[in-house]
Amino acid sequence: MPHTRYPPDRGLTARMVMTMFFIGLLYVVFIGVLLALFKGAWLLIVIIAGGLFVAQFWFSDRIAAFSMGAREVTPQQAPELHGAVDRLCALADMPKPRVAIADTDVPNAFATGRNQRNALVCATTGLLRRLEPEELEGVLAHELSHVAHRDVAVMTIASFLGVLAGIMTRAALWGGLSRGSRNNNVGIAVLLIPLISAVVYAISFLLTRLLSRYRELSADRAGALLTGRPSALAAALTKVTGQIARIPTRDLRKVEPFNAFFFAPALSGESVSRLFSSHPPLERRLDQLARISAQLGQAGRG
Repeated sequence: MPHTRYPPDRGLTARMVMTMFFIGLLYVVFIGVLLALFKGAWLLIVIIAGGLFVAQFWFSDRIAAFSMGAREVTPQQAPELHGAVDRLCALADMPKPRVAIADTDVPNAFATGRNQRNALVCATTGLLRRLEPEELEGVLAHELSHVAHRDVAVMTIASFLGVLAGIMTRAALWGGLSRGSRNNNVGIAVLLIPLISAVVYAISFLLTRLLSRYRELSADRAGALLTGRPSALAAALTKVTGQIARIPTRDLRKVEPFNAFFFAPALSGESVSRLFSSHPPLERRLDQLARISAQLGQAGRG
């Protein structure tokens, strides 16, 4: 990771390495199974798998920004937002990312990009309208931490395997079935492929969820320490979570697929198991910020 003033998080690094190892292993096994079942379509499988992986890695930031309706803005168009990002980047000693705004009333923010040079930080119009300046800086410091620690790139790559499983399944079945009944493996494959894809998706889903919850706690901690105002971040988190609860469900469902990348989840009802949640419970995040605030207070008195 390029040097910044964000404190390194060895726990986050270890979890990212472990997640990428198991995701990579799962990827190899999945492709291997497809190749074994569809020997005649191996070239098609390799080309599609390799092409999609490269496209996801190089264009993940543009894909995410486009999917979430983010539009890049200049300092003249959004002076307050750019000013906050400028101050935080100077404080963190890191390159300034591109700055964007998403036109939605859902109060939230996200960061994307495979490295610091092509990163993008986006705030929604709903967030900008509701937060005070120090609260907004807390949220942006949280998002910039994702960029500095590069966990947003790991999350993007890791979450792609579930999508790839479905695409590769259709490609392999099309390649195998197009050869007709001469291939004795087709009947078996028609039964096995959906099962294998479901297992691959489930494992990749759980791996990304486990990493996502830890990385949110890490970003809260790093953002609070960078600004020295954990109470402002806690206030923003409480305000955003409370305001999201008032947004119509139909609007929340439009952005729900990107929950793992948001500052706060769009939908986080009590009925959703914590095992499947993309974020840690609000109480846990607030407790951590309260502890950091107490520690900073003791250090100041010392």
